[in-house]
Amino acid sequence: MNPERTPLHRRLAAAFAAIVLICLTYSLARFPSLSSDERAKLAAHFKFDKLPLAEVQDHPAYKYVRNVHPSLKRISAWVSTLGAAATLADLDGDGLPNDLCSIDPRTDLVTVAPVPGTGRRYAPFTLNPKPLPFDPANTAPMGVIAGDFNEDGLMDLMVYYWGRTPVLFLRKKVDIEPGHQKTLTADDFYPCELTDSGERWFSNGAVQADLDGDGHVDILIGNYFQDGGHILDANAGGVEVMHEGKAKALNGGKKHLFLWAGATEGEKPSVKFTEVKDVFSPDVEHGWTLAIGAADLDGDMLPEIYFGHDFGPDRLLHNLSTPGRVKFAVLEGRRRFTDPKSCVLGFDSFKGMGVDFGDVNGDGLLDIYVSNIATRFGLTESHFLWQSTGQLDLMKQGVAPYVQASEKLGLSRSGWGWDCRLADFDNDGVLEAIQAVGFIKGKINRWPELQSLGTSNDRIVHDPRLWPNFKPGPDPSQQDGADLSGHDLDAFFVRAADGRYYDVGQEVGFTEPMVTKAIALADVDGDGRLDFVMANQWGPSFFFHNQTRDAGAFLGLHLLLPLPAEASQNDVRHRAGHPGPDLHGRPAFGAQAHLTLPGGRRLVGQVDGGSGHSGRRSPDVHLGLGHLGPATQLDVQIKWRGINGKVQQTTLKLSPGWHTVLLGSPGQTQVAQTN
Repeated sequence: MNPERTPLHRRLAAAFAAIVLICLTYSLARFPSLSSDERAKLAAHFKFDKLPLAEVQDHPAYKYVRNVHPSLKRISAWVSTLGAAATLADLDGDGLPNDLCSIDPRTDLVTVAPVPGTGRRYAPFTLNPKPLPFDPANTAPMGVIAGDFNEDGLMDLMVYYWGRTPVLFLRKKVDIEPGHQKTLTADDFYPCELTDSGERWFSNGAVQADLDGDGHVDILIGNYFQDGGHILDANAGGVEVMHEGKAKALNGGKKHLFLWAGATEGEKPSVKFTEVKDVFSPDVEHGWTLAIGAADLDGDMLPEIYFGHDFGPDRLLHNLSTPGRVKFAVLEGRRRFTDPKSCVLGFDSFKGMGVDFGDVNGDGLLDIYVSNIATRFGLTESHFLWQSTGQLDLMKQGVAPYVQASEKLGLSRSGWGWDCRLADFDNDGVLEAIQAVGFIKGKINRWPELQSLGTSNDRIVHDPRLWPNFKPGPDPSQQDGADLSGHDLDAFFVRAADGRYYDVGQEVGFTEPMVTKAIALADVDGDGRLDFVMANQWGPSFFFHNQTRDAGAFLGLHLLLPLPAEASQNDVRHRAGHPGPDLHGRPAFGAQAHLTLPGGRRLVGQVDGGSGHSGRRSPDVHLGLGHLGPATQLDVQIKWRGINGKVQQTTLKLSPGWHTVLLGSPGQTQVAQTN
């Protein structure tokens, strides 16, 4: 039909219909927004003091990019985007998680120091793996986990690296004269190998959990680049291997699972872990791991595993293990008619870089929060909030009982995400969501080049010589180099009355782009308000002290397992307050606490063994209770796997505040006096 002969009213009607369709589509696609007054009101009762982290004296000069293999030089800024890390724990034994182990890529030092503002209890020091084989020229630390690996009641540290296998720094047990306090130093930690294989690993994920249910903590390591590579060797030959595709890359480094096999303590402590081979199928084993999470999702006290994979599908594994025999089954979501394929668990093509667990809707079941890339005008994938449907029996059929709920909840977009955390910072009983964002900070926008790379032929994208130029500039601040989401602001999501989350990060003080990688959480001063550390790449890192006004009541739990020497004590021992000489043990990783608030909202928490990217929370349970009176008695159900591997549970009547519970057998419960 000749348009010129079409009646005017028909042409106008078609144009009007197109405009209506465009407006409708735009209204469905855009997020609801809040006015500035509404945002300010939502953020008003959150307050954080920002303090820089302590550094050791006479540290090496700062660098701003890594020395890399010759074939990776054109993308040296890309290869240099990982390594900032932070872990909060009680390392000096004062009962509070007020000690910080952090990694600064500018120096590649692994530093232990008191959290800023908690007193000068000891001078900051660094962990040195020598006399173990270690070449700093082609090795870099990537993350650290705190745990009692040899079960002696003292907290140890495990550092994992690019360029070698992980190192366990075991705390030495020394005799101290009565009335004297031991000052923590580097000499208190004895380095030993996790494995004597001597391989070159490029690890970017690690978690500890009792994977086989025998009562001992096991270790899972996830690698990024292929084992045996020369990523940080500036003098090596050949060509290093990148991802074999941008949507389903399955040529990354292996995952390595170690079962606990015995330990000793003393001046030269030791612990033995045995690697179990061929645990995972090839499509799981060789995903490019950037995050690992472990949590019991079906109530059998065996932790499920979530792998956050770069350039390919994340994986959720159902734990079917028995003592000494590890077995996992892959769980995949069911696609509904309206679900995009990448929004079905196990089928995404996104870039999983952080993972955390928390109960977002108050049904007593853990949901899964995952960071991807969601950069406006860059690559708007979607962050995930895998919300439990409650149909846990489907897991036995290989079905992941989760639906993607981040879009409707307002959690799907922020920036280039890394660590993400679900936590209650104002103790109102509703979780907030905090997210680390940023990639490469510079002045030259390289998103067009990256987008063209994303449409490249998968047969060539593994060759780094064919990648676009992702180099830093000559200026040390990197302001003249490539920029990819380098000016994003970290996100702080708060749930509003309409049930959606809104990012009020700027209103609570996230006003400076920091290229953050890690978020570590803990109540460092025992006041019931969660504090956190943001570890940043190629810049200073910071501690955020929670000064939130009018915070609600809280329940804090130090859940501990007895030491081998105390295994004969068959009762559950409890007292208000923090651990001390009269009541101590090792963290009961995987132990759970459940309670129901007077209004019917159910709360659940688990002792976390290091879930995330490169930030770790302390091994404590923290639950916000809202505005309950201090004398309120709560029925708290605690469930755990004992040192003999048997599942046990008990119910305690607890008032708001901090409590220490030594988890023996659920017979007669002893209640000690408060500190």
